[in-house]
Amino acid sequence: MLQQTQVKTVIPYFNNFTKKFKTLRSLSKSNEKEILKMWEGLGYYRRARNLLACSKELVNKYNSQLPNKLEELKKLPGIGDYTSNALLGLVHNKPTLALDGNVKRVFSRILNIEEKKINFDKLIYKNKENLFNTNRNADFVEALMEFGAMKCKPKDPNCLTCCLNNSCKYFKSNKKVKNLRKKMVKNKDYDIFCYINKKKQIALAKNNQISFLKNFNMPKIKESNDSIRIQDWKFLKSYKNSISNLRLNIKIYYKFSNKIPSSYSWYSLEKNKEFIPNFTKKIFRQVSTLF
Repeated sequence: MLQQTQVKTVIPYFNNFTKKFKTLRSLSKSNEKEILKMWEGLGYYRRARNLLACSKELVNKYNSQLPNKLEELKKLPGIGDYTSNALLGLVHNKPTLALDGNVKRVFSRILNIEEKKINFDKLIYKNKENLFNTNRNADFVEALMEFGAMKCKPKDPNCLTCCLNNSCKYFKSNKKVKNLRKKMVKNKDYDIFCYINKKKQIALAKNNQISFLKNFNMPKIKESNDSIRIQDWKFLKSYKNSISNLRLNIKIYYKFSNKIPSSYSWYSLEKNKEFIPNFTKKIFRQVSTLF
């Protein structure tokens, strides 16, 4: 849940999730529909699907035990190099580091070298005797990540009170390294067409061709094309929405109708037991102003 999501946002979801699923086995017996509904609002829903798939594999192949070898961990759904190393350290107390952005920044500043110029695997291997001279590897993995997040921060690091400033080349140098992470933002224009009825229902389907919303319930949505004349639809509102590195410019159109294409189904604008992604909920809020 914490991947690309802040702790304060995650806490209520985590509490509800662990209250519902007290064991790995209980989670593995769930289904995608239930998991997605509990995840509703957190975004990046692939994480939820991977979590469910991973729980089933751990129960069925590993007797509900987490593997203690890197290559085995990386074969599990949703687990890559960073997460597998974090698990090895935090769960199995193995001598390893979870190289997230915070940890890389710490090493970059200590050496005063740009991150992209550092071979971290080689660096860790050459310094393994100094890095892993403890039997508290789990604490060390967590401490490095927290140190980067709270002390050696991306902006305005607390260098004057830092316990490492005596050996930190960044602190001592007049020419301090900069690690600028520029997020490439793409602008996209979409037209959304909403069939609605007097029962405060909206027609949704999973047949949209938009990659980041594939397989989710959505109204009819198309990339905007000024050359196409929109007929029989009333304009409702335009607004902006951001998803990851996408900045979306959206125009909503609507029509009242009791007939909808066969691939669509009616959904309540107010109460839904089905999973509805936040993107769709924002459309619901706009359309609800018509009633």
